[in-house]
Amino acid sequence: MPRRRILSTLGGVVVAALALTAFTDAARSGEGQAARSSLTLVAPAGAGGGWDLVAREAQQAMRTDSIVNTVQVVNIPGAGGTIGLSQLVGLDGEGTTMMVTGTVMLGGISQAGGDIDLQDTTPIARLAEDFEVIAVPADSPFETFDDFLQAWAADPAALPIGGGSAGGIDHMVAAQIAQASGIPVEQVQYTAHPGGGELTLSLLSTAAGTVGVGISGYNDFRDLIESGQLRVLAVVAPERLEGVDAPTMEELGLPEVDLVNWRGLVAPDGITDEERDELEQITREMVQTESWAEAVDRNRWVRSELYGEEFEEFLVQEQDRIDALLDELELS
Repeated sequence: MPRRRILSTLGGVVVAALALTAFTDAARSGEGQAARSSLTLVAPAGAGGGWDLVAREAQQAMRTDSIVNTVQVVNIPGAGGTIGLSQLVGLDGEGTTMMVTGTVMLGGISQAGGDIDLQDTTPIARLAEDFEVIAVPADSPFETFDDFLQAWAADPAALPIGGGSAGGIDHMVAAQIAQASGIPVEQVQYTAHPGGGELTLSLLSTAAGTVGVGISGYNDFRDLIESGQLRVLAVVAPERLEGVDAPTMEELGLPEVDLVNWRGLVAPDGITDEERDELEQITREMVQTESWAEAVDRNRWVRSELYGEEFEEFLVQEQDRIDALLDELELS
């Protein structure tokens, strides 16, 4: 193995180990304390991505309105969120921790094919829906989505598509677009990235092996879109996103491309009913704050709160749906 690759691999292992240590220390620091005193929010991805954004917006809302005395965010990246999930599952009965979850994790669970899934957690709440965009660098020859689609259909192998984890929502959207456009899914050259930051670096780089088209959540690209460095070709949303001059999939004649990236919170399994009720109440108070309302508006989210049994049932149905979709798209 080349020396550079060895160093890169070792670096990833060290980062993961440090994150896991920080998470364990954070959880232990909360033992014996009520969640109102000290709460840990786990973002099962690197800094700068969608899960991290949700965790930090929630942290800000809880701090600003004094809902919780101390709130800390711990990042545990890797494997479509399933590394973070495995760590959360290991904290059975720990009532001062919640983890951000969503559609990407369901894909990661399906891809992993292991024994751990969201049924091994305590569902707290679904919070909001986030939307995917297809974007290119400002100097890309693709001025419109149709420009991109024509070039992609002519030679799928020559046009790699960048996104997040393999089998995640970005990958599924790429496969849905291909399938709806008559492009063989097996010919799609999808390049997975560990986070939104890495994807944007690849999009803006001129080095060999980078990608020219990216699919991700709007907020992963937001700053570069607003600065004019990236151009949005299309959005995967029921309606156009405010302030984003790009058509929806339905406008483009591809209504079957409809995946929505919802965001939610789960806690470890084995917590008491009182602890679950407390975490749910903290969340209910958080989503009613002005800080959270501003975050929803700023990030182009759509509120979609679900709690209790409704959220539990949603998780079961959503996992079944994602499993079936991955099979249909031949990504499982």
